[in-house]
Amino acid sequence: MNNGKNLKAVAYGEVLWDVFANEKKIGGAPLNVALRMKTLGCDVAMISCVGNDEDGKAIIDQVKSLGLETNAIMQTENFATGLVNVTLNERGSASYEINYPSAWDKIVLNDFAKKVAADANVLIYGSLVCRDEVSRQSLEELLQTQAYKVFDVNLRKPHYSYEILEQLMHSANFIKFNDEELLEISAAMQSPFTGLEDNMHFIAERTKVTAMCVTKGKHGALLMWEGKIYENGGYPIKVADTVGAGDSFLAALITSLLTGKSPQTAIDFACAVGALVAGAPGANPDISYSKIENMILKVKL
Repeated sequence: MNNGKNLKAVAYGEVLWDVFANEKKIGGAPLNVALRMKTLGCDVAMISCVGNDEDGKAIIDQVKSLGLETNAIMQTENFATGLVNVTLNERGSASYEINYPSAWDKIVLNDFAKKVAADANVLIYGSLVCRDEVSRQSLEELLQTQAYKVFDVNLRKPHYSYEILEQLMHSANFIKFNDEELLEISAAMQSPFTGLEDNMHFIAERTKVTAMCVTKGKHGALLMWEGKIYENGGYPIKVADTVGAGDSFLAALITSLLTGKSPQTAIDFACAVGALVAGAPGANPDISYSKIENMILKVKL
C-alpha cells in the first residue's frame, strides 16, 4: 500500500504495552496511528519516551522493525515504560487502566524530535498525553510548527479536563471524535444540541476548525470537509476486539484526504480499515489492500 507517498508525518504521545489477559502488545493511540500510516506508505516518525528497562527496549526494537523512525523516542531512568491493563467485555469492547506516571508522561523534546517535527507535513497528537505538565509543554512547543495538525480526542477518565481539551481543539486543523466524546465535550461547552451533525457544526463554530470526523462504532462515521458532511454507514464484521480500530480509521482517513482522495472515497476507505482492525485481535493487525477493497465492493454490491 503506498497511497501515502510523499506524506511526512510525526505522531506525538504515548507508546506503551497493552496488557491483555494472556499476552501484551505494543500500543498507544498515536503509535497505532503512526504504524497504520506507515503501512499506507507515509514516512512516519514517533516522538515519545520509554523507560530504560526491558519493556522500553522491546518497544524501540519492535517499532524500528516495523519501519518507524525511533530516534525521537527518548529513554528515561526515572520512570517505567507505560503499561495499560486492557479488559474486554463480551462484545470485544475494551476498557483501560492506565499506569501513572509512565515514561511517556515525561516527554522532553530532543534536537532530533524538534527537527522531524519542523520537517513534517502532518502532526498527530491526542489528549491523553496532556495529563502531565511535562509532556503537555512539549506538545505546546510542537504545535508551533507549520504541520497540518490532527487532534485525536481520546477521553480516558480521569485523565482530562475540558479546559485543556478546548485549547487542543483550537490548535487543530482536524479533530477526530467518537460519538460519545463529541456529545460529552459539546455538552461541556454548553451546546443546546443532541444530534451528531448539529454538534459538529457547533464545535466548528466555537473552535474555527472546519474539518473533523466522528466515528460511530459499527454504524460507520461522519466526516465534515470543506463545508459538507459525508457519511459511511459501516461495514459488517465479527468483532475480535475494538483496540486500535479508531486509530487505524484515523490513519487511513487522514492519509487519504491529504493525498487528494475525494472525501467520500476517504471515509469509505477509512471505515473499511477500521472494521478490519476490529475484526482481528490487537491494535495493529496486518491488513492487505485487497481485503480493504473487497470489503468496500461487497457493501456497494
